[in-house]
Amino acid sequence: MNKLNILTFPDPRLRKTAEPVIDFNDELKSMASDMLYTMYEDKGIGLAATQVDIHKRLIVIDLSEDKSSPLYIINPDYEILDDTLELSEEGCLSIPSFRQEVKRAKKIKLKYQDLNGLDKELTAEGLLGFCIQHEIDHLNGKLLVDYSSSLKRNRIRDKLLKLKDEKK
Repeated sequence: MNKLNILTFPDPRLRKTAEPVIDFNDELKSMASDMLYTMYEDKGIGLAATQVDIHKRLIVIDLSEDKSSPLYIINPDYEILDDTLELSEEGCLSIPSFRQEVKRAKKIKLKYQDLNGLDKELTAEGLLGFCIQHEIDHLNGKLLVDYSSSLKRNRIRDKLLKLKDEKK
């Protein structure tokens, strides 16, 4: 497994809309495995392919404490089952040390494909539902900072650019 480089805000590649996965092959499985490894190494619970500069509709999620329940979500689409909005405090591997409260649908029905291209469905709420909605935002070029005011978004951008310059 390879650790992939996670893009950080304000990298413009994070704004690209991901393309559907067509080929369900060993390359896809390897890519998903590398994404999962990267997510675990960076202490995340979800990672969208867009975040590692792969513009395919692929997400990995694992909410388990012991890293034993990976979920591979390919070509996801969801419908809202309960349009009650709940506040979710979220972080993002592409925006280090930033947290934002976001209002998300309470309950969703996810349709997706697995690594073999088989159609799947699941109903999600709570942390899993929020995580799925967050990662699908990434596939659509939307970031956690987009739920902030432009003033806050600019401060975050400036802080992350300064940190990046200090690392050079």
